[in-house]
Amino acid sequence: MSYRIAVREPGSSGHGTLAAYARLAKLDIYDYYLGLVVVWALLAPALRWEPRTFGLLALTLLAEVVVVAAMVGFDDITGHRDGSDAANYGSDAARRRLARKPLVAGTLTEAQALRFSWTAAAAGAALWAAVVAAAPYRPAWAVVLAAVCVAASVQYSWGLKISYRGFQEVFLIGLGIGWTLVPYALLTGGATGFVVVQAVLFGSGPMLFGLYSNTSDADGDRAAGRITVATLVSAPAHRMFVAVMTGAQIVLIAAATAAGTAPRWFAAVMLPLVAMRVAHLLIGFRGDILRARRIAIHAHRVTVVLLVVAALVAGATS
Repeated sequence: MSYRIAVREPGSSGHGTLAAYARLAKLDIYDYYLGLVVVWALLAPALRWEPRTFGLLALTLLAEVVVVAAMVGFDDITGHRDGSDAANYGSDAARRRLARKPLVAGTLTEAQALRFSWTAAAAGAALWAAVVAAAPYRPAWAVVLAAVCVAASVQYSWGLKISYRGFQEVFLIGLGIGWTLVPYALLTGGATGFVVVQAVLFGSGPMLFGLYSNTSDADGDRAAGRITVATLVSAPAHRMFVAVMTGAQIVLIAAATAAGTAPRWFAAVMLPLVAMRVAHLLIGFRGDILRARRIAIHAHRVTVVLLVVAALVAGATS
């Protein structure tokens, strides 16, 4: 079956170009930004409602959005140059929405995308510097972690191209962990064990649904020289890897509860997440990778709701 893709000429309409830039920035994918809601819920009740808290979280959100815009902009440029986006999206346009790749769809030129990405990278670094400057606390580890997250994001598919060098899965979980721990530490001066557990559970969500994308993209990524676990091992071995990573999240929930790092009721609260994880794992094993990915995305968003509930209840009972 073939698909006929209707696209605008690059820059042919001001409205169309603005929409294309929004698609380049992937503004519809907000999953990393949800960590700030978890951070807010983890704060002490009095600190939660301070105007300064809302101001810092709003500035952090803006910094995250701009850095991600740079990251995915450079990623699209690299994917367009090496042909992996055309290979991964062109054959499945109806399900994967080719328009989300404006360079492949022809709604932006590479020069436009480059200007946008470099501008976003500079603005994102400046905004994160402003976040640190405005924070009531500046623990050294949090400042360093913030800088690492910015640098790694910009070089995800550009410069060092860490997602091409075998570090994609580490980055996907690491960014979510960093963007939970950093704002919490800047607001409070440190992080408890329960905060770290929540950060890891949050950060593992984008990694898990990213693994399904890697499964679907393995042939195109392999042809482009992009190293992921999916390109290095057989399909059955990668399914086992996904199962192990999914199981690790479930084990963390049980272990944190058993060890007392999380409240004794924490595992019970997280049971809906466990059910969704098992569901997308089984669907993925049966071969419907994109459906499994959609469920994994929803599972991540359910995780946020459950973590917020757990944090609010823990704060109210402490």
